[in-house]
Amino acid sequence: MKIDILTLFPNMFDGFLNESIIKRAIEKKAVSINIVNFRNYSKLNNSQVDDTPYGGGSGMVLMCEPIVSAIEDLRDDDTTVILMTPQGMTYKQAMAHELKQKKHLILVCGHYEGFDERIRSFVDMEISIGDYVLTGGEIPAMAICDSVIRLLDGVIKEESYREDSFTDKRLDYPTYTKPYDFRGMKVPDVLLSGNHQEIAKYRENESLKRTKERRPDLLD
Repeated sequence: MKIDILTLFPNMFDGFLNESIIKRAIEKKAVSINIVNFRNYSKLNNSQVDDTPYGGGSGMVLMCEPIVSAIEDLRDDDTTVILMTPQGMTYKQAMAHELKQKKHLILVCGHYEGFDERIRSFVDMEISIGDYVLTGGEIPAMAICDSVIRLLDGVIKEESYREDSFTDKRLDYPTYTKPYDFRGMKVPDVLLSGNHQEIAKYRENESLKRTKERRPDLLD
């Protein structure tokens, strides 16, 4: 998979690309990630990418030309262009599984007060990671990359994500490790029984119980 991220703040991705699973996925060549400063596509002498909004109002609005020029330069027949915006579809695990099938993603990170409405004509999807507003689309872009890349073949073991929360519209079951007894809180005996059938039944019940308590909407 190839991912291009359009941003005004490329340095924000330094740690993200050089730590943990994302770094290993890049080293394994499961994914290539290209950080693109779309200021480089500005045709103005001062590399300006924003301007005041028509009709008045506070803040600055990202201009069409730099972003659209970057998209058109990078996209090919297998590209899906995604705009990070709080007005987009709320991101869910099922979407991560859909995006892992794509060959090339372009993620557009907005900033400032917003972006020229006409940019929407050049994207395929609009995604929000929640009902709140951030200063830019960089953190949502990282969240999407992380959730998709970990699903790619060879990045992590399949069994590691097969029972993730939301995979079967339930939350994950509780897990434990040593010590057995921590301040009077003991690991459930069934997990020490060695009876894999009973352990599977326990985990299934706990997953359902936790989902009913914390996210009953998932079971609707």
